[in-house]
Amino acid sequence: MVGEEGAFVVGWEEVLTEEELSVTLKVLCMSEEEFKEYKEQGGWESDEEENSVLSNEALSRLKTPCKKLLYDSVLLTLESYRSDLKADQDLLNNKEAYEKLSQREQQALHVRYGQKRILHQLLELVC
Repeated sequence: MVGEEGAFVVGWEEVLTEEELSVTLKVLCMSEEEFKEYKEQGGWESDEEENSVLSNEALSRLKTPCKKLLYDSVLLTLESYRSDLKADQDLLNNKEAYEKLSQREQQALHVRYGQKRILHQLLELVC
């Protein structure tokens, strides 16, 4: 369901791998009975809810068990970073320290900081 990389792609305004995330959340939040029915039927019939974009607004309207699962997943992802959002922001704002970084380290810092900001935004949407 998640694909080869085992990750979901989340942007500033929506989930870019919306179908995978939607199905994964639904399956992981199912009861054992619901899962048996899902397997027997070979999935769900297409409906409006499945075809909708997982925008930030839609994420904030997820059912509580799905929100909790997503929230906990985001926390685990944030824990995998060596530094937190504030540390990266401080480094970006410290011109002297920033200039001591190689160009590659600066680019990595910008990417890492952007990823963390998106993850923090996602936490706010599902809490």
